[in-house]
Amino acid sequence: MLDKRELARYERQMMMPQWGEAGQEKLKRAKVLVAGAGGLGSAILTYLAIAGVGKIRVIDGDKVELANLNRQMLYTDRDIGRKKVDCAKERLESLNPDIEVEAVEAVISEGNVFDLVGDYPIVDGLDNLATRYLLNRVAVRRGLPLFHGAIYGFEGRATTIIPGKTSCLRCLYQDALPGKIPVVGVAPAVIGCIQATEVIKYVVGIGDLLTNRLLIYDGLSLRFSELKLKRDPNCEECQSRYPAGGER
Repeated sequence: MLDKRELARYERQMMMPQWGEAGQEKLKRAKVLVAGAGGLGSAILTYLAIAGVGKIRVIDGDKVELANLNRQMLYTDRDIGRKKVDCAKERLESLNPDIEVEAVEAVISEGNVFDLVGDYPIVDGLDNLATRYLLNRVAVRRGLPLFHGAIYGFEGRATTIIPGKTSCLRCLYQDALPGKIPVVGVAPAVIGCIQATEVIKYVVGIGDLLTNRLLIYDGLSLRFSELKLKRDPNCEECQSRYPAGGER
């Protein structure tokens, strides 16, 4: 499946014995949905694109603003006022013309989330918990992996959700988070790269995923810590679909 150009482009990552051409072909055939093209999304999208993920669907309903540019490196001053998804598609396909980027301008809602996601593995590049809960619902009901990331100032966290095998987002969070949060651009870059790493490992089938583990990053002290996660036996989302003892 890989032509000479692709063999040259991805040579360094295919040198890994557990990767090889077979792993790169898996990436080429893969499709991934990235919800949000902001700070997290910029890092996620960039590194999935240059790794060679064959089809990326990016969903965002916003336009580029000056206040985005301290953390959203997909855009420049010239993009202010343009749709984020259009700018992202142009930038990503210029970084890697061998992939396909599907730009979907939309605000994710209860009425459209199932149609927008389809059967794509989901990467969470959002900035609000309410919409994340909608993605979590689709993931749980359709058995799709959900790669979660969140940031606050210099801090960030990430986990990988495999419905039926791990806790879900509703098990992890109970309360809504504030609307606007402080963000230092390096934090979403770190967490977004971790999320992209998880997606790549999942697709290629190598390494250990962040399942039932919450990785916490503190940029001010430059320390990583980890919490073990358990399914909430009273979770309103995943327990009805995957009752205790019925994991698959």
